[in-house]
Amino acid sequence: MTQSTCDLYDEHGDTLQVLPAELICFGGRTRFSGTAVTVKCFEDNSRIKELGVTPGKGKVLIVDGGGSRRCALLGDMIAQDFIDQQWEGVILYGLIRDRQELSGMDLGVKALGSIPRKSTRRGEGQTDLPIQIAGARIHPGDQVFADEDGVVVMPATR
Repeated sequence: MTQSTCDLYDEHGDTLQVLPAELICFGGRTRFSGTAVTVKCFEDNSRIKELGVTPGKGKVLIVDGGGSRRCALLGDMIAQDFIDQQWEGVILYGLIRDRQELSGMDLGVKALGSIPRKSTRRGEGQTDLPIQIAGARIHPGDQVFADEDGVVVMPATR
């Protein structure tokens, strides 16, 4: 990523979607960018785990986890799958676990916070659909840029 999110916003303004400031950086990579892959799930990380074993070079997973603060959708083991498949990062509107381990991993990770409790796996959730996080709309194929200042999403030409 060569341009900061601030510079991108200065250049493109409100054509960008801006994700909420509450997203905290937990991964070892603080700056990352790529093409959006979307998931919508609530307290079930089945779809996240499935995507972690698919090729991800140049991709960023954005998860609408409903903002749940009851369980983690990502931990160090699933994060390692994303690294092995060369994903750029994972952005969760939800929580992570294994905070210390994630901080040393070569993956961008942003989330609302951390908690020891893991999620369930019931096979629920949807992938590859438009999602909305705190008013920001994200479609599969949009371009995602994340750094220390936040996350912006540039809509793909539709």
